[in-house]
Amino acid sequence: MSQTGNLPAGVPKPTETLGYQIIRWCQRYIVQPDGDRAGEPWQFTPEQLRFVLWFYAINPDGSWKYSAATLRRAKGWGKTPLLAALAIVEFLGPCRFSHFDAFGLPVGKSVPLPVVQIGATALDQTDQTLDMIRGMLSESPAEAEYGLDIGKSIVQFKSGKPGSIKPKATAGRTNEGNRPTFALMDEVHHWVTSNGGPDFYQTIKRNIEKTTKAGSRWVCTTNAYNPNEDSVAQIIHESDMVTQGYWLYDCLEGSIDVEDIRDEASVRASLIEAYGDATWADIDGLTRTILYDRTTPDSTYCRFFFNQIAESSDGWMSKTEWDACDWDDDPITPGDQIAIGFDGSIRGDATGLVGVRLRDAKLFVLGVWERPERAPDEWEVDVLSVEAAVNAAFKTYRVEWFYADPPYWQENIGRWAIEHGDDTVFEFWTNKPTRMVQAVERFRTAAMVGDLKHDGDHRLTRHVLNAVTREVPQGLLITKDSPRSKRKIDLAVCAVLALEARADAIADGRLKIRRSRVVGF
Repeated sequence: MSQTGNLPAGVPKPTETLGYQIIRWCQRYIVQPDGDRAGEPWQFTPEQLRFVLWFYAINPDGSWKYSAATLRRAKGWGKTPLLAALAIVEFLGPCRFSHFDAFGLPVGKSVPLPVVQIGATALDQTDQTLDMIRGMLSESPAEAEYGLDIGKSIVQFKSGKPGSIKPKATAGRTNEGNRPTFALMDEVHHWVTSNGGPDFYQTIKRNIEKTTKAGSRWVCTTNAYNPNEDSVAQIIHESDMVTQGYWLYDCLEGSIDVEDIRDEASVRASLIEAYGDATWADIDGLTRTILYDRTTPDSTYCRFFFNQIAESSDGWMSKTEWDACDWDDDPITPGDQIAIGFDGSIRGDATGLVGVRLRDAKLFVLGVWERPERAPDEWEVDVLSVEAAVNAAFKTYRVEWFYADPPYWQENIGRWAIEHGDDTVFEFWTNKPTRMVQAVERFRTAAMVGDLKHDGDHRLTRHVLNAVTREVPQGLLITKDSPRSKRKIDLAVCAVLALEARADAIADGRLKIRRSRVVGF
C-alpha cells in the first residue's frame, strides 16, 4: 500500500493520544447502523483506528498534535461512516484533554456546549452523513444514557441542554459568526468556485479558529481531485499546513500508470492497494468495470477508484501544461508593442480584455468583468469601465492589432475602430467554427512547444483551466463544461484572439515598423 499523506507510521503510544479512550467509548455507545452486524457495537477497521489514534494525538502539554485533518480515500472505502462516528464523538464523547492520570495516561472529557456542524454546498448532500449518524445512535446505549432527540435533520438533547449536530450549507454571510466546536466537511473535491465551496470552507475555518484554544477542529473527506477545478480538496492538499505537518493528511493511493489501466493484473493489484482493509469493496466488480466499461474516462477511474489526482480527459489545457508557460521575468511595461483580444457579454458570461506582447507572446490581463456571487438579477457589465480599460490600453501600450468578438458590442467596437484606427481594431467572430478551430489549435500548439508565455495571473489561469473541448466537423473548439456553468472561460477566448492578433500584426510587419494601411472595418 502506498501512503502518500503525512500519516506517521505505526500508532502513537497510549501516553500520546486520547484515541484509545475514544475508541473504547465508541465501542460502548455507538452501534453498527446496517449490514450483517446491524445493532452490534461499532467497530473501526485497523486503518480507521490508526486515523483516529493519530487525529486525537496530543502534545506533552495536552494540546492537539494536529489542528485539522483530511481523509482522502477511494470511493466506497468508508469515509462517511468514519466521519459520522467522529461527529458523535465530538458531540458526546471524551474528545477534549482533561489531565494525565497517575500512570501518565491522558484522560478525556466531553465538550460542555458541543456544536457539531456538517458542512456541504447543499443541504441534501449532508443526508448520507446524517442518516449514518442517526443509524449509529438510534437504539444505541447513547440514546438513552445521554437523553437524545434524534431528528431527521438535527440531533440534540431532549432536556433542552445546549448542543447539537446539524448541517450547514453555503449561505454566504449567514454563516459568519457561528462558533462550532467541530466541523465536518464531506467530499470537498466537489467544493468549487461555481457552488461557493472555497468561500464556505474559509468561513467554516474562520469560525473554528475562534475557539481553537478550547480544542475546536475540523475534518474533511475527499476523493482525489481534478487539479483543473481549484477545489477545496486541492487547496488543502497544496497548503503549507499539510506539508509542514500541522494538518493530518491520510491518503492511500493505488500505484498504477494510466497506460496499464487495461491490464487486469495491474488494475486488480492497484485496487487492492487503494482500498486497503475495506473488505467490503467489490474488487472483482470494480476490475470488470474498469477493464470493459468504455463510457467512463480513465481519469475518472484514476480519481475515484485508485485515489490518484487526475485531470478530466476533456479539459483543454492541463494545469501542468499551463504552469509550464508561466514566465515571471521581463514584465510587461508601458510602451511595449502589444496585441489585444476582447470577448464581451452583458449579463451572463464574463467580459474580458487580454493583451499579448508582440516580441515574446507573453499574455497578460488588461481587465475582466465577472458577475459577482449572489449578484442581483439585474446585474450587468459596467460598459463605461470596459470603455475606460480599452482607452487606457491604447494610451499605455503601442497596440498594433485588436481582435474583438462582436456580439452585444458591435457599436462599441465600431467606435473603437474610429478612435484608434480601422487598421488596428477588427471584428473576429468566434462563432465561425473554421476560423476559431484554427485559432484554438494554434494557441494550444504554441503553449505545448513553449512559444507562449503568461504572467501567472490567477484569473486567466482559472479561465484557461475551466475550458473543455467540444468536437465539431472542423475540429476542436473550447467551451464551458455545460451551458449554464458558472465556470467562466471568457479570458481563455480573449487569449486565443490576442494570440491571433499578434500573429497577424507580425505578418503585417508591425513588430519592426508601424506603417499605415487602409483596411475597411
